Amino acid sequence: MIKIHQLNKEFESRVRLGIMSVLMVNDWVDFSEMKGLLEITDGNLASHSNALEKSGYIEVKKEFVGKKPKTSYRVTQNGRQAFNEHLDALEKLLGR
Repeated sequence: MIKIHQLNKEFESRVRLGIMSVLMVNDWVDFSEMKGLLEITDGNLASHSNALEKSGYIEVKKEFVGKKPKTSYRVTQNGRQAFNEHLDALEKLLGR
């Protein structure tokens, strides 16, 4: 039996689910690639990635390539564990 509180509130948003899903199967993903994969706006990606970073679930790397800024993301170990627990809770909720 699952209790609804076992679902992680940080992953309620479809954008955050998307970010985490992409990062679970990739090492580093840059801003443009993530934005294209999820088909979201710059602001949407920035705000949701910031929330996940504050929770310690993703790492954000900002650097310059030549004179252009480049932002990349990867999942942290805590993020990987939390997301797997969230997926397990969803599966239990679905009766799998």
